[in-house]
Amino acid sequence: MRVARFSRAGGDPSFGIVDDEEVVVLAGDPMFAGFQPTGERVPLADVRLLAPVIPRSKVVCVGLNYAEHRADMAANVDAPENPLIFLKPNTAVIGPGDPIRIPPVEGRITHESELVVVIGRIAKQVCADDWADYVFGYTCGNDVSARDQMFADGQWARAKGYDTFAPIGPWIETELDPTNLEISSTVDGEPRRRGNSADLVHKLPELIAYISDVWTLLPGDIIMTGTPSGLGGFLPGQTVDITIEGIGTLSNPAELRDDPAAAES
Repeated sequence: MRVARFSRAGGDPSFGIVDDEEVVVLAGDPMFAGFQPTGERVPLADVRLLAPVIPRSKVVCVGLNYAEHRADMAANVDAPENPLIFLKPNTAVIGPGDPIRIPPVEGRITHESELVVVIGRIAKQVCADDWADYVFGYTCGNDVSARDQMFADGQWARAKGYDTFAPIGPWIETELDPTNLEISSTVDGEPRRRGNSADLVHKLPELIAYISDVWTLLPGDIIMTGTPSGLGGFLPGQTVDITIEGIGTLSNPAELRDDPAAAES
């Protein structure tokens, strides 16, 4: 089942189930109100898809979770034995079609194509065997990074936490086996990253158990599970597409962020 968050003609966000080329409108957020159709259907082409969820507290990211990507980054980052986890603020989240606004920083801006887990219940110190009980569904994500800023700072909060640096969407797929999914990305249609969720170094049961031992996960929080290897750079004016088997494609254009300081000079 594909759960979408959408708006019509600039109205308030609504929730619905994507059924081919239509959206079955729901009475409320199904994560909290259950699946209650209103009886209304609207054409998918007539709505604007939004970020399918706005995390209530946090975006959890997992670094260096594919062996080939670890090798790519080995010159700059030592991969720990345990999952390498970090946070993005929920203000970094944007939806499909929203622009990634690149700040005025030196160096490369990169995308990372990631399977995203959407948490559906309060999760604290979850047993790995029970991980699936806490998952609402899955979506596509893009962990955007100011790569050179990461290495210059020596930590990742600023380089990965800018507004618009966590695109997710286009919807949440609630009925999916996440263990063997092809994950790929393109920039202006040119193939870049490619991998399979079967190759995650730390699998979902381990991740949810490990993360929930550190931070209490709330309904709507998301976990970006790591990126496969491949070229990640992109520039203003280009469009980044993240595609995951069984979910769909998340597409976002890139543009330069307005710089108030430059405008005043």
